[in-house]
Amino acid sequence: MAWQFIIGGLSLGVLSSFHCVGMCGPLSLALPTQYLPTIQRTMALLLYQFGRVITYSLFGFVFGLAGRGVYLAGLQRWFSIGMGILILVLLIHHWIFRRRLQPNFLSGFYIAIQRTMMNTMRSKRLLSFLFFGIANGFLPCGIVYMALAGALVTTEVYQSILFMASFGLGTLPAMMAVGLFKQFFGPQLRTSFRTVIPVFISIMAVILILRGLNLGIPFISPVLQSASQSTISCP
Repeated sequence: MAWQFIIGGLSLGVLSSFHCVGMCGPLSLALPTQYLPTIQRTMALLLYQFGRVITYSLFGFVFGLAGRGVYLAGLQRWFSIGMGILILVLLIHHWIFRRRLQPNFLSGFYIAIQRTMMNTMRSKRLLSFLFFGIANGFLPCGIVYMALAGALVTTEVYQSILFMASFGLGTLPAMMAVGLFKQFFGPQLRTSFRTVIPVFISIMAVILILRGLNLGIPFISPVLQSASQSTISCP
């Protein structure tokens, strides 16, 4: 059963790589690794990527607890449908007004995270790349929000953690390529990657809606049972 969430998270991460290169690529390109020896540069980039995975796993734990509550309340199906509709509404709002909705308190939080990242990178230690990645994981990202929406419709906390950790690992190859082969990832290429993001988010929102409809389609719309529908079998 765990493999379903590992494969799902990895698949989402790999498919999200276009978004990661387009949106987070500049952060990888800005990392001061060009003066490091090859082995140290690779280690620094890996630490940065695993820092993001740590943050995503933490998100998986927190949202897994919330998802467990939704499951026990018997609202998992409707929550999945509602999340899909909400994402589509926000995407349409962004497409019309060219800006995203963001509460003021989150803006202050993100500014604090960015300052933390800048202070972290002033350190000369290799471990600072790990802390930079951990902080990077807290920055706003539409694809991460999509992954969290998927984590919320799991039934167990460990499933959510596995899903989010696998999602982060799925983005690792593309992000490592950006850091190691900077010369191939110019502004034009990153801009072209960003153009596919709305389409990808729309597809994921539709999948969330289909998932809540209980159509019996494996992986896309499996039959979701609430805790109240589960039966207890006696030996």
